[in-house]
Amino acid sequence: MAYDKFNILTSSAVPLPIENVDTDQIIPARFLKATERKGFGDNLFRDWRYNSDDTPKEQFVLNNPIYSGKILVGGKNFGSGSSREHAAWAVYDYGFRCVVSSFFADIFRGNCLNIGVLPVQVSPEFLDKIFKAIEADPKTELEINLPEQKITILATGEHESFDINDYKKGNMLNGFDDIDYLLNIQKDIEKYAESTPL
Repeated sequence: MAYDKFNILTSSAVPLPIENVDTDQIIPARFLKATERKGFGDNLFRDWRYNSDDTPKEQFVLNNPIYSGKILVGGKNFGSGSSREHAAWAVYDYGFRCVVSSFFADIFRGNCLNIGVLPVQVSPEFLDKIFKAIEADPKTELEINLPEQKITILATGEHESFDINDYKKGNMLNGFDDIDYLLNIQKDIEKYAESTPL
């Protein structure tokens, strides 16, 4: 399933300065029954967003209208816990295209890259600068430049580089998942198969 191409994203950000956010907090297990990627955004951080009677918890950041954008800024060790890919689906379906943290759980990072959410890992010092910039101005914008692998706080010009696997970078730039990538090189595969004796 293809997704939107990711090149340069300029957006305000939603701050979630909580460490060790695990996948059960991102999408509780009781919402894992569906097999399609649709609808999971409604239950992103469900138990943090809503009371038991389904009324919104006003103090939770996603219910605060002063914060918006396509970038979620989380604390250290974001996406730990079980390997459920539904957690990445929920992040994408809610509308986030990038998650910034000083450390990601490896499986969550991979699941994000597979569906078009860019995990940007920065130093703890730069993450702190981002949180402070958003605290000073909730509308402050970040620029995520995938071709240059650079994240910038536009208000101050401060920036930092981030790492990404070359294969996953190419897929993100083209809006490919793994199957799209194979379909894109189908002719090369067929040519190789024809020229290679069994």
